[in-house]
Amino acid sequence: MEIREIFIEQIMDFFKENIKKNGDTVKAFCNALQKGEAEEAEQRFSDYLRKTISIRDTFVKKSKKENFYHGILLGLLGYKDTWIISSNGESGDGYSDILVRNEDEEIGIVIEVKYAENGKLEEACQEALHQIEGKGYEEELQEEGIRHILKYGIACYKKRCRIMLVDDRPEAKK
Repeated sequence: MEIREIFIEQIMDFFKENIKKNGDTVKAFCNALQKGEAEEAEQRFSDYLRKTISIRDTFVKKSKKENFYHGILLGLLGYKDTWIISSNGESGDGYSDILVRNEDEEIGIVIEVKYAENGKLEEACQEALHQIEGKGYEEELQEEGIRHILKYGIACYKKRCRIMLVDDRPEAKK
């Protein structure tokens, strides 16, 4: 337990320091996600990865690589103090990677993270979006009365990422 606490403390210190240095990028990333601007979010997240991580950070078992990026996203999303973030919570017929509720607006965000083995980012994003839809990860947000739900598939490979969006909001379909 002590080692776990030290590890968590070090990660939090890393994010606090990093957020100070990259605050504008993180804010722009969060804002782009909230607005349904997948291309902008992708650019911001890619910039952040290039500036902050080493490809050595992903030298772990394949099953753990996704967890690395999942953790980074949780740290970045925590920047918005009006967001309520859930990680690996039961929703629909499975466990969604990340659910975000915005206290100020009736917008919810579902994020499924995939590690794109062999750099096949597009394929991994499609798989993530298919998983969100197939497992009904938006159900928990819908049960809370949230009707505007943005669904993101985020695929990562070393210092690169791809972000794709399914936006069910009526104004997005115009």
